[in-house]
Amino acid sequence: MNNFVLPVVVSESFLAELFDSINKDPNTVLEVNLPDQTIKNVATGSFEYFEINSYKKHCLENGLDDIDFLLSNKDKIEAWENK
Repeated sequence: MNNFVLPVVVSESFLAELFDSINKDPNTVLEVNLPDQTIKNVATGSFEYFEINSYKKHCLENGLDDIDFLLSNKDKIEAWENK
């Protein structure tokens, strides 16, 4: 996920609905709410929750890749190393 793409798992029925909406209108909009961990089919209003671990969620919310995350904690890492 270091490319800032969020893979999510949804039910087969929700996926079928998404494909149906996209077949009817290729401009179908999906709305991803990362704080609430939901993905919504704007055309129908239906949504599903998705799982994401707290580290990856934090990184996506703050625009951090793994290196940026480590650099943002450099002082804490150095303090721990100097114990």
